Amino acid sequence: MSNPSNSRKPRKTVKKATRGKTSPDANISAPRKTETGHRWTFLTNHAHVLIVLHRDPTRVLREVALEVGITERAVQRIIQELEEEGFLKREKIGRQNHYQVLTDQALRHPVEGHKSIGDLLQLIAKQ
Repeated sequence: MSNPSNSRKPRKTVKKATRGKTSPDANISAPRKTETGHRWTFLTNHAHVLIVLHRDPTRVLREVALEVGITERAVQRIIQELEEEGFLKREKIGRQNHYQVLTDQALRHPVEGHKSIGDLLQLIAKQ
């Protein structure tokens, strides 16, 4: 026989106090939900990082992460991948990194492979 005092009770979820702290992504507007409820964008986070660094090559990773809407660690990984594949160069000047987007490189997918990174950046550039 089961003893009612030993029966499991549902756990209460307790929210941790944030003490005025806000998420670093609090001011980022996330992609809008579609009718199906999925969030998606036409460009990848890799493209977003390239666009941000092309606009301001001295941007710190924290700022890039906030603008793109991803974590700083994700930006570090993306920059490493872009450097390894020859799309981005990093130069350390003092304590700050300066980035150069190599605009002559072709886009990676066969559908857009006939275009360069520079073509994409020109299309997306703020007027």
